[in-house]
Amino acid sequence: MNTISPPPPLKTLSTSKRILGVVLGLTGAATTNLALAHLTFSYYTRDTTFTPYDTTSPDLSTPLFKRHNPSSNAPVCIDHAVKTIPLARLKETDQRQLTTDFCRGVWSGLGYAYQRRYLEKKYKALEGREKQLWSREELAKSEYPVGEVITDHFEVLEHTDDQVVVRCGDSPLNAAPRPSDGLFAMQVTKDEEAQTATFHLKSVFVNTTPEGKGAEPLPWHFQYAHRLYTKLWMETATRKLLK
Repeated sequence: MNTISPPPPLKTLSTSKRILGVVLGLTGAATTNLALAHLTFSYYTRDTTFTPYDTTSPDLSTPLFKRHNPSSNAPVCIDHAVKTIPLARLKETDQRQLTTDFCRGVWSGLGYAYQRRYLEKKYKALEGREKQLWSREELAKSEYPVGEVITDHFEVLEHTDDQVVVRCGDSPLNAAPRPSDGLFAMQVTKDEEAQTATFHLKSVFVNTTPEGKGAEPLPWHFQYAHRLYTKLWMETATRKLLK
């Protein structure tokens, strides 16, 4: 006599429930991957932090900034990233050379690779762009003198022993005040007593036209994304300076 009970009948899920299960599964996987990616990025950039930076900073009172922003319009996005490294870990410690090498690392590093390729494909073949810097090799070797143009989007306005300042936001061929405008500074300060070098990336985006007088700050998600991008630039640039 067979005492084994027959298996219970299998219930067939409706099409809508099966689709819902697939969607939930994919959503869960995507969420997990995004969380892992965010944790990985956060760990990779953990040594780069942001310091308070606003319109009270002396940077916005310099002759360079005042000349660049003749209407004294308020920034729509402003941030200041820093990273400190012991001098003993750096290949170069001369002040001016370290500043130049940091600048080279920003533009020739992986952090700028995608944007460089995009701008190269879009603008390099246009008239008047022949003498600009486009390749990673050029960006890694340039001394970044005043007037140097980087991928038709950045122009060196100042190069001192401790910083390089570039104008950004539009082609340098458009020299007039413009709605998309700004200054981006790569700076290095040294503390001889502590034997450290601190690397700074300062960004000020501003509508420099007369109409930009009352421009609202950019949405929070743009500013958040820009900070992530800044951290990536900082890490990929400074890691090229290590022994």
